[in-house]
Amino acid sequence: MGTLDWIVLGSALLFIVGFGVWKTRGSKNVTDYVMGGNDAKWWTIGLSVMATQASAITFLSTPGQAFHDGMGFVQFYFGLPLAMIVICLVFIPIYRKLKVFTAYEMLEGRFDLKTRSLTAILFLIQRGLAAGITIFAPSIILSAVLGWDLRTLNIIIGVLVIIYTVSGGTKAVSVTQKQQMFIIMVGMFFAFFFILGSLPTGVSFGEALKIAGANNKLQILDFSFDTNNRYTFWSGITGGFFLALAYFGTDQSQVQRYLSGKSVRESQLGLIFNGIFKIPMQFFILLVGTMVFVFYQYNPSPLNFNPAATQAVMESKYVEDYKLLEQGHLELEQEKKMAQNSFSSALALKEYNAIQQAKQDIIKINEKEKANRDTAKTLISQADNSVETNDKDYVFIHFILTNLPTGLIGLLLAVILSAAMSSTASELNALGTITALDLYKRNQKKEKDEKHYVLATKGFTLLWGIIAIIIACVANLFDNLIQLVNIIGSIFYGNVLGIFLLAFFFKFVKGNAVFIAALVTQVIVIIGWYMDWMSYLWLNAFGCLLVIFLAMLIESFDSFLRKPPLKA
Repeated sequence: MGTLDWIVLGSALLFIVGFGVWKTRGSKNVTDYVMGGNDAKWWTIGLSVMATQASAITFLSTPGQAFHDGMGFVQFYFGLPLAMIVICLVFIPIYRKLKVFTAYEMLEGRFDLKTRSLTAILFLIQRGLAAGITIFAPSIILSAVLGWDLRTLNIIIGVLVIIYTVSGGTKAVSVTQKQQMFIIMVGMFFAFFFILGSLPTGVSFGEALKIAGANNKLQILDFSFDTNNRYTFWSGITGGFFLALAYFGTDQSQVQRYLSGKSVRESQLGLIFNGIFKIPMQFFILLVGTMVFVFYQYNPSPLNFNPAATQAVMESKYVEDYKLLEQGHLELEQEKKMAQNSFSSALALKEYNAIQQAKQDIIKINEKEKANRDTAKTLISQADNSVETNDKDYVFIHFILTNLPTGLIGLLLAVILSAAMSSTASELNALGTITALDLYKRNQKKEKDEKHYVLATKGFTLLWGIIAIIIACVANLFDNLIQLVNIIGSIFYGNVLGIFLLAFFFKFVKGNAVFIAALVTQVIVIIGWYMDWMSYLWLNAFGCLLVIFLAMLIESFDSFLRKPPLKA
């Protein structure tokens, strides 16, 4: 990194923090601090909702996902627009009519205090852990690639977020997320057009797409019913629907974004905006990763993109075996480049047989390269089983640091850290609000004034920020934590969604039945995940339907027991 990169990176981050503190100074009551004064416009809500979901790992992992497996990951989001419609028609009108500060406040009126508290605690467990991992995930990758101290990175990201989130509350999160989304999209567009400009002369965008297609990277839709395949049209439209419905409809980190809207219509337009533009945004990020793949068809790439993994095997007794694999990798890259040139020439001449032959050659070379990379991963694991061998998260950051010009590197690093800050800010904001209002305030015997609860919310937000930093700093003591964060939501969201659907649509079910059903469901879902009964995405639908079924069963049985005996 050059001086200009540091200037760009530092200026972007300091601007976000300073703007957030300045723009939202002076929140004096709970409505201002928690609800942002209820004056957010639809575009602010839409961008804030998108920024909350788009964590740093999105902009690190998604291009790497496309590099290795193609564009099929976009199917994961197919259920999102349907979920946005349901939330706009059902959830938002109910929340706004009841004038609640949190999603779980509504559950006490419908059921009882213990059901509200249980649901809030389930949220705090999964979102509290996620907040730490939201900091840790980009930190561990940047630390490995840049050589920065991991704990220092965790503390820097955490402290920057804490400053403006504690200071300004919900409005600070919302207004800074607009700036963060601007930086994120500008950076990704710059990277995309730089990649196109770096391809060999004569390789246009259209030809780059054909090269990607020849390498099976453009297979977007999979209509198979294979439950072992994580990303299909059906898993996205069903499991993805339940996940999005639970996340956007019941997760306070998202609910708090649209409850700050000026009106029901502004909140609904904000979510519709997210439903329309989320899939194209993810498609574009995957396309960036696909273009990175095309770039590396003509340029050298490492055998494993994680520098920590390469270092570990190079310092082990397997170093000679690894060097042989690297030599084979270099030879395959030369073969691949020749095959790609043959494919391009055949395309230009429109020779069908030559095109098909070149495609077959490319597929065979890629199969050999994949086998070579898999063997390298095995050697790395044997050298040090604590090192991450799955290098998907490292592909894009490696490309940034080794190929982008000075200044643009700083901008892309600002993109990654801005995304980490935006997600973490929403999480801390929601965690502080839930702890202060759903647990602390509701269980107090004597009501305090508004200023007290604003200070309490700030205090709990600060506390959760410190907890998140601590989780991030000790996260490397646990195995497969980054992979685990992808399923944490699915373990809890289905159950929580089912509780809300019971509240909305099953009026005969009472609080005791829901409370018992939720406890039993959570245990069963955790067992199901541990025993690998199904892909994690299906856990959302499973948990949702199970808690509804159990609650109805328990309520029916309880009603039967309470029914007076027939008189003779």
